Amino acid sequence: MVANQIKTVLLLVALSALFLLIGYGIGGHSGMIVALLFSVGMNFMAYWFSDRMVLAMHRAQPIGPGHSSGVYEMVSELVAEAGLPMPKTYLVPEALPNAFATGRDPRHAAVAVTDGILRILDSRELRGVLAHEVAHIRNHDILISTLVASLASAIMYLTHMIQWMGFGGAHRDEEGRGEGLNPFVLILMVVLAPMAAILIQAALSRSREFRADETGAHCSRDPEALASALEKISDPNGLRRPGARVVDAAVRPAFAHLYIVNHFSADSILSWFSTHPPVRERIRRLRVMIRG
Repeated sequence: MVANQIKTVLLLVALSALFLLIGYGIGGHSGMIVALLFSVGMNFMAYWFSDRMVLAMHRAQPIGPGHSSGVYEMVSELVAEAGLPMPKTYLVPEALPNAFATGRDPRHAAVAVTDGILRILDSRELRGVLAHEVAHIRNHDILISTLVASLASAIMYLTHMIQWMGFGGAHRDEEGRGEGLNPFVLILMVVLAPMAAILIQAALSRSREFRADETGAHCSRDPEALASALEKISDPNGLRRPGARVVDAAVRPAFAHLYIVNHFSADSILSWFSTHPPVRERIRRLRVMIRG
């Protein structure tokens, strides 16, 4: 756990340094200060409003005690076991099976599930998935993921600014003389900076998914339930069932880091850009816990 926390801090520092470097490339020391202020502003907005935005864009509807899914009761039991306050629970009208947690802290958290996940999982598997989402709340993953996503988005925005400026991100020295960066360096910055931001964001997200699997399995005392659920959710044949849509307006790549399974991920080297570790590896680790 300590190693994971150190990794998180190092990746956050790397992402922030990359952001400030781009600001320096655009406008020198002044540009770096502007980039810092811009970052603070974006993180402030993400901290206070990201959960409302995510729920609104997913058209999430609140559900309470007595709902036929049993989600509210399961979450209530799991948070009591974890020593957490009760989060709000939501249902997302989407055929793709998925679930996510959002909110700035455990006292302002929400757990959402899609119609699709309720159709394909039994109650034991659903409880395993909800334990994973409660683990994200307990580990403060949702806040860290939101801040990282905000920084990554800001980096994308700054690199687009360089393009709009026609690669003329010239800053001036202290005596006011022009001191434009080499155009080749700027081109590399525009190409490589967004790629580096995505890689850092994905690496951080993957490590926290593993940790949420482990924490959730301990909380539910049933690692096999989550392993079985992951098999069903990630099954490509299940996604081809009547009425299922692999991509929907409510399920977007920008929110992939929130979902329990990233349906937009790829194999081979492209998996480095995925916000989630391979499902097969997650299932393997969960079943090792069972044997242990």
